Parts: sequence; C-alpha cells; structure tokens
Amino acid sequence: MQRLIIVYNPRSSRYSDVEKEVLTPAKKLKGYLIGKYEVEKTNLDANINKLSKLIKDEDIVIAAGGDATGIIASNGILKSGKDAALAVLPYGNFNDLSRTLGIKKFDDIFEKSVTWAGGRAGGTPDARSRQVSTVGETARSGPAKKLYPLEIIVDGKLFRYATCYVTIGMTAEAVKLYDKPKMRRKLKKSFGRNFTSYTELGSWYFKNRHKKQFMPAFKLNGVLQHKKISDYAAVNGNSMARVMKGREDYKDPKIFHSETDRLASFWRLAKLMFKSIFFRVPGKETTKDIIEFLAPATVEIQTEGESKVLENIRKIEIRKGQKCLKVIEN
Repeated sequence: MQRLIIVYNPRSSRYSDVEKEVLTPAKKLKGYLIGKYEVEKTNLDANINKLSKLIKDEDIVIAAGGDATGIIASNGILKSGKDAALAVLPYGNFNDLSRTLGIKKFDDIFEKSVTWAGGRAGGTPDARSRQVSTVGETARSGPAKKLYPLEIIVDGKLFRYATCYVTIGMTAEAVKLYDKPKMRRKLKKSFGRNFTSYTELGSWYFKNRHKKQFMPAFKLNGVLQHKKISDYAAVNGNSMARVMKGREDYKDPKIFHSETDRLASFWRLAKLMFKSIFFRVPGKETTKDIIEFLAPATVEIQTEGESKVLENIRKIEIRKGQKCLKVIEN
C-alpha cells in the first residue's frame, strides 16, 4: 500500500489552513497509508535526522508548510537514501519551493502521482488508478521528475542541501526576523500577511545595513573580493523570496547561477530587485563556488528561509548535489 508522510509545523502561522486543507482530507483517502511528522521544537538538523529514519522506499513525503518545512522534508529524503518522492504545498510566507514545483493544492499531488523510475510504483497501474480515483483524479504514468539540489559543504563537511537557493551575509541575517515571536503573531493574521513580511524586512534593512561587515574578507574561487561585499547568493530554483525570478537550474545536474553584491547600498539593492522582479536574478553560470575567508569567520547562512550562524569557519563550498530528489511537480 502506498504510504504518504505529511510533514507540518503546528506552530506555523498557517497551521489552521494545513489542518483544514491537508490533514483533514488525508483522513478520507482510501488505499493509502497516512503517516504524519510533526516538526519538533528543536532545530532543523534534529528534525531532518528523525524524519530520515521514518522514510521508506516508494513513500511520498508531503511538506505542508513554508520553505523551512520543505528543507526538513527534502533533506530528510536525501539523508535517508530511500527511493521516495517529494511534494510541497504552499503554507508559508514565500513558498519558493512550492512555486518552483507548481503544486498548489492537496489534490494536485494525486493528479501528478507517477510511476518511479526503475519500475517501483507501489502497486500495479490498475491498483494505483483505483487508489487515485478516490479523490476524483487519474494517475499519470511515467518517470518521476528529478530535482538536482545545491550541496553546501562547510569546512569539508556536508551542512545542508538547498533546493532553490542559498545566501550568505546580510540577507541571510535578515531572515532571523521571522523567527521572533512578535513577528510570528503578526503573520498569523491572514489579512496583510505579505505586506507585513516586506514592510518589516524593509524596516530591518534600514536599521541594520551599516552596522557591521556582513561578509568578512574572503576570496571567491581564488579571487579576493571587494571589502564592501555584503552578500553571496547561489540560485537553483525559479523563485526566490516569492517575487524574485530565478531559472530552472534545479533540472540540471551540473550548473547553477551565483552572484555577489554590495547591498548595504540602497541603490544597488533597488537595482537588484528591479532586475530580479521584472527579468530574473542576476548571476553567472557556474558548476562550483568556493568561498575562502582570510581568517576564521562568523557568518550567517540561509537556505530557503532557514538562517543559521556559522562560527569560526574557513571555507564554504557550493556545488550541485551528488544525489537528486524525485519530485512531483506541475
């Protein structure tokens, strides 16, 4: 019997929607074994490790939440080493992974359910059609889609897989704003949620942009960078912070695009946002970036909404992951 594992955070700003639109309908499905993983109040690494131990071959892991929930689900699958697939539903503030894959509703997952490459489908085509028909859809046969994530190596050790993007510096530090209790209370109000996200972010920017050097002196691929560089970004998906347009590098096993910039300058930030919103995020095509700090450094790193401080580090390497994800996409 096909297993579904629903990953969700009961403390998220849109949990009530997840309960009504995902968890409740899931109880009515026939022909599926439903499992739930409730994100714990620990950290992402602990949640990723715990989820990875639950995943089996042929599972469909459904991330119903924001991008941080998507990180737990995607990294959990990759860490497990199992032949499982990922589906992502948009119940966060920016929903970049969901926007990249194009799945919007719970029922869309079943319309897009597929026979995994290699022939392991969790049942015969007829059986799968009968299962999916309980939600009024017909399964489409064919190989699962593949997503090639970014692999982040810190001082020689795997730190994280990023499906859509990774940033280092000021923009990564700004994301911590969304973890504050006051901000979370504001975001639980459905009216003006997106407006609140951007206005609070703008307020943080003008208060903090000149307070520190967000990127300590470093070399990028052996080249010493300007001392006023505030940010590094590597973009893999076609959405970043909801309004910024990327590319479809997630479909390519080798390349992605990256950029450094001096975003403490408002005019440089405005120029970047204009290009990113109306065209696409600027960046140079690359297969690997190596960031080497001239002295042991403390920096903030963000992978799709998850921000973390890295202390006393020398080198960060960004490259395409050696593993790929099977995904359900529109």
